[in-house]
Amino acid sequence: MNNDKYSTFFKAMMTGLFVGIIDTLICLAYNIGYRDATGYIPSAIINVSSLIFAVCLLLTIVGIVYYFFLRFIRNGNVVYSIVILALTAWLTLRSFQVVRFSDARLDGGFHGLLGGIVLILGLSSASVPLLYHSKKFQDAVI
Repeated sequence: MNNDKYSTFFKAMMTGLFVGIIDTLICLAYNIGYRDATGYIPSAIINVSSLIFAVCLLLTIVGIVYYFFLRFIRNGNVVYSIVILALTAWLTLRSFQVVRFSDARLDGGFHGLLGGIVLILGLSSASVPLLYHSKKFQDAVI
């Protein structure tokens, strides 16, 4: 299929959405595995429904942000990747400083769960340019 007919915006947004769908599955698997391994129980913030909704929406927005980097910034791919990786590092550090519970054990469990999800989302957000420029991905998915 010839993908030249699709706009840059459409391809960037759909790439973000595809990464979001894959990340949703990865985050759900991480959530289940982490809770089984550590025995962490509370699920008021990070639960199945919030992961399904938030991850897909967030990565679709990431695809739109990537479009703006491509459109309005010279060397947008490189700048985007640097900004996303720096933001991921900062948010990961901040996620370990959040105080959610007064109990240190519950708070530590929340840090591990949130930190892992932030890393998954950040690293996959940084991969959006790789997929966007992949001819095989464009032909097979978009």
